[in-house]
Amino acid sequence: MRLVFWNCNMALHRKMDALMALRPDIAVIGECADPGTLAQRGVGGLTDQTCVWTGRNRHKGLAALAFGSYRLVRAAPFYPTLQYLLPVHVTGPASFNLMAVWAQNASAGITRKHQLGPLRLGLSRYRDFLEGGRTILGGDLNNNAIWDKPGWRTNHMAKVAIMDRLGMTSAYHARTEEPHGAEQTPTLYWRDRTRDGPTYHLDYTFLPAGWLPFVTHFEIGGFDDWIATGLSDHVPLVLDLKLPDPAPLPI
Repeated sequence: MRLVFWNCNMALHRKMDALMALRPDIAVIGECADPGTLAQRGVGGLTDQTCVWTGRNRHKGLAALAFGSYRLVRAAPFYPTLQYLLPVHVTGPASFNLMAVWAQNASAGITRKHQLGPLRLGLSRYRDFLEGGRTILGGDLNNNAIWDKPGWRTNHMAKVAIMDRLGMTSAYHARTEEPHGAEQTPTLYWRDRTRDGPTYHLDYTFLPAGWLPFVTHFEIGGFDDWIATGLSDHVPLVLDLKLPDPAPLPI
């Protein structure tokens, strides 16, 4: 099973070939148009079972997409005011919970330290969904430990600690053994989109720690393929898992 996490920087209909070249079974796409808009622009095969979307702007929301024999259904409860977290049940050859994320973090400045931010709130509100060792959380978290400050409620490492207590760990950090805040591989080439310009590691995939032995491949897309070509300012994360055959999730 292959999962792809990518902030496509809008206009996914023009970038589907690049996405499909990765051969995803499941894709989490930030800054994605709603399924009706994608269909109008030539993206075929979208149904209620293969595309789950949330957003306030039909051109720019968060989508979970399924391909092949995989199917999706949005989980309940769902809190649309948490922009943007999308809880999804995935069924198919492997069945699990997916929390798709494109986090709209608190604004910069003095107010930021007083705001929890949507992901921190979501880790609490969706605790029942996240517990149980069957959930993958991933996407554009829009945060990194380099910006953490003492006492700030939106600190990245506070969220990492919560996920650790839920038994979840970052695939990238587990495989590279790099600490949070010292990542050597960026996922965002900000502003001028140059190799040496401002770059940050903002995209993550967290999975149950017990599933790490089942990770057969993990990679972060390269600058030449995704940034230099103008596809996005973010590169995708690609996670391959070969899970044992558990009992299906109740839906």
